[in-house]
Amino acid sequence: MSSVEELIQSRGWSDEEARLRSAICEIGRLCYQRNYIVGADGNISARLADGTLIITPAGAMKGFLAPEQLAHVDLQGRPVDLGPKASTEVGIHLVSYRERPDVRAVLHCHPPHAVALTLAGIDMQIPVIPEIIVTIGGIPTAPFGTPGTDELAASIRDIVRCSDTVVMQNHGSVTLGANLLDAYKKLDMLEHTAKILWIANCIGTVKPLPADAVQKLLGTRTELGIRTLNTLENQCGRGGGSR
Repeated sequence: MSSVEELIQSRGWSDEEARLRSAICEIGRLCYQRNYIVGADGNISARLADGTLIITPAGAMKGFLAPEQLAHVDLQGRPVDLGPKASTEVGIHLVSYRERPDVRAVLHCHPPHAVALTLAGIDMQIPVIPEIIVTIGGIPTAPFGTPGTDELAASIRDIVRCSDTVVMQNHGSVTLGANLLDAYKKLDMLEHTAKILWIANCIGTVKPLPADAVQKLLGTRTELGIRTLNTLENQCGRGGGSR
């Protein structure tokens, strides 16, 4: 009998809930192993078909969680059961799901290179890496919001409407996905981009690709069948982007 089947029988969860709970724990381990989160940092959530959320609990180390330790809340952040209390930064997740009905998973992590770039005032929207230009475009930076308050969720509201990735000033990242692996993939892309920009800025002056080269790259999206949000196309985070 698989662990998911055991959870269904022992906890009375649906197949969907058991699988999402297990997947959140696995993503938490991956994020911890990759140094995207340390200690009790960060939070991870996924949306069930009924609209409620499974989310990591307050104060827990995300690399060592078990499925039964996760919280279950509705889109107002209210508990659905008598399980653990949701993360204190649940607002990040609630605003993301409210603004983006297409999103099924949200990761909030503290990738070190990405956070470091916000401290140094380096714009992650700069078009330098072809693969990023073609896929997500760039990564907007949200203004500083006090963690654990409504201010933090409000700081990303406008950006998540038009971008699947965002870095929060002095704090961390938020990535949105069609599923947990998709959100994790975007986190991987975000931190890899940040590391390249960090190295490049240590070596010398970073020069963005010329506008015509950027347009040629964006023009390949149709041919490649890429229909995801692209912040260079919609000018997200630059005053012109909205969904």
